[in-house]
Amino acid sequence: MDLNEYLTNHFPDLTLTPPLFYNSRVSIRFELGDPPVFWVNKAAYMKRVYGRAIELFRALHDPEDEVLLVTHAYFWNKPKNRVKHLNLYRKYIKNKASIKALRLEVVPDDDCEPGEVPDPRYNTYVYRTACRVEDLNYASLIRAICNHDVGIQPMIYHRVYFINTNKNTIFHIYDDRGCDVIASSRESLIGIYKAFNRWILDYDRERIDRTFLE
Repeated sequence: MDLNEYLTNHFPDLTLTPPLFYNSRVSIRFELGDPPVFWVNKAAYMKRVYGRAIELFRALHDPEDEVLLVTHAYFWNKPKNRVKHLNLYRKYIKNKASIKALRLEVVPDDDCEPGEVPDPRYNTYVYRTACRVEDLNYASLIRAICNHDVGIQPMIYHRVYFINTNKNTIFHIYDDRGCDVIASSRESLIGIYKAFNRWILDYDRERIDRTFLE
């Protein structure tokens, strides 16, 4: 499945970049970690982060659903000829056909001034492939994503998006503090809005409530 075509058809106004919550009309921002707890008990903090992230993922995805696993990677400190594969895919996808189907698109830096030559060190390397949820070691992958900013191994410092092409939802953990869930329709998220309402980030609750209660 072509990623750009899919996004155009189902998320026509979306730019796949953080913060997804503010870039989408139908979105929820969930709190994963409680920052004050981190300084008191790091193990308890991460247990809650992992538990919430994995439970939300399971609520959004059925085992037979197909997901586009999309990764935005940055290699400013690596020579171009070393940017080929991501171990993320070989480590966390059990289906070899999905690994062989991995595609890479190099997106030049778009923040440079008009007339300025883009610096290749700031390219975005967009990796993508499709697989079923049941072929994905998603619990381990989610833990590694959550570990990035807290210095726990294994860690993944790239941006990883789980795009459910059956339910037309996108799940993105922006760091250990929280995650964004967006959808092409309100109906796709009303279930988790109700089931996990207590986990919604209070800072954005008013906006979220307007989406699902009006």
